Amino acid sequence: AVGFNYDSHRGDRELPAHPPVFLKLPTTITGTDTLITPPAGTTELHYEAELVVVMGKTAKNISAASAPDYIFGVTAGNDISERRWQADDLQWFRGKASDNFGPIGPAVVTRLNYNDVLVQSRLNGEVMQSQRTRDFIHDAHAIVSHISQYATLYAGDIIFTGTPGQTSAMKPGDEIEIEIEGVGILRNTVGEF
Repeated sequence: AVGFNYDSHRGDRELPAHPPVFLKLPTTITGTDTLITPPAGTTELHYEAELVVVMGKTAKNISAASAPDYIFGVTAGNDISERRWQADDLQWFRGKASDNFGPIGPAVVTRLNYNDVLVQSRLNGEVMQSQRTRDFIHDAHAIVSHISQYATLYAGDIIFTGTPGQTSAMKPGDEIEIEIEGVGILRNTVGEF
């Protein structure tokens, strides 16, 4: 996953020379229409609407120009984040990689011009985030290339590409929707915490 990839989310942080990458665990992933069950001790649970790249074949040391040849498609994702844990911990393990903190779906779409699609989040029906991927600091191809310089990417690997604008806390019972133009709507409900 990549952080701070829109100026609207980066705020006054220094412009990153390369995509700031962090890891999410396989147990983070869940699908659409599932209940998000945060761990005990959760207090500040935020949504993050993101375009998610799905790899189609093994990629190592590839260029940004060749990245499209390695990408299978894209989907919608919610990089759920526990902000207090992000602030308190040296690493973002608890804050970003807890179980169910990475819903994706509803489908993987191929042949979509994902370099200019609208990314939106809606909390209980109210639009909270809305921005196009053309506003990325590092586009999807640059992200894939950068990661491949340090780690081999395999078919089926997914990469969250960063969230736009500002986010806010969710509470139990909230419905969060992430919509990517041309992909569809990822919908989840927040469980008790």
